[in-house]
Amino acid sequence: MRSRVAVASHSFPKYETLRRELLQRYPDAVFNETRQPLAGDALIAFLNGFEKAITGLEVLDASVFDAVPELKIVSKYGVGLDMIDLAAARARGVSIRWTPGVNRQAVAELAIAFMIALARNLLPAARDLRDGKWPQGSGRQLSSAVVGIVGCGHVGKSVARLCRAFGARVVAYDIRRYDDFYRDAGITPVSFEELLGGSDFVTLHLPLDESTRVMFGAPQFAGMKPTSFLVNTSRGGIVDETALARALVDRTIAGAASDVFGVEPPADRDLLKLPNFVGTPHIGGSSIEAALAMGRAAIAALDDPDRDVSKTLAEAVP
Repeated sequence: MRSRVAVASHSFPKYETLRRELLQRYPDAVFNETRQPLAGDALIAFLNGFEKAITGLEVLDASVFDAVPELKIVSKYGVGLDMIDLAAARARGVSIRWTPGVNRQAVAELAIAFMIALARNLLPAARDLRDGKWPQGSGRQLSSAVVGIVGCGHVGKSVARLCRAFGARVVAYDIRRYDDFYRDAGITPVSFEELLGGSDFVTLHLPLDESTRVMFGAPQFAGMKPTSFLVNTSRGGIVDETALARALVDRTIAGAASDVFGVEPPADRDLLKLPNFVGTPHIGGSSIEAALAMGRAAIAALDDPDRDVSKTLAEAVP
């Protein structure tokens, strides 16, 4: 008997192309039509009776796996793995399927957009113009900046290449060695402290795990230049948002932009209202091209055991 698939991701079914392509393989697939992530009892009830699932922002932990023992394959729609307890999945024989870097270009382009918006004061200028003012303040060009890439995985590499195309000098820090990439792309590897102190833009491209949680707080902001900007398109838990707000108010750094937050939607409204902060609602991977690529990768992974995360976890970067 053909396995049935439950699509818990609320974003996946928004794309008729993805619906159609999945139903061609799995005619009995069901979709989360609530337009929001499922959690707790609602998630368990939705997954009940299914051997395979496609998930997005849903939290899958031991309690979920125990409540749905028939679930044996989970294919991830998107690139983040922090929503899934991988150890609990392995202990219960659940195969987590994942395709790294599938939305890299969309996220990289948003990071570049953030840099330009911050450097040229685009949002404050647009608000002033809307209010009847005619400000003509100065800004700076990305082409003359030093951009520090923290995390040179799939997205980090794409951001580095784009910055180099603008003419920026790019430095990078990563716990892994990417010597061939650095050499071929004209990028200088530096220590974490050197990157913070010497960059005009610090852009984060890291997975969220215990080694990166709250990696950026008051000490790191103090180590940055007062004219520098922070960009985060990876995961919200990497940045201490209270410390970031204080750094922006005190002008410890010049500005910041983030597509991700520790709690989504963000609980700290004060941060969102700061004039030198730009926030977006986790749209980095939401381009049409990226959504289709992520969806097709998730569909393919349902029947591809080589995409089990235990075989690719060494590359588990945004």
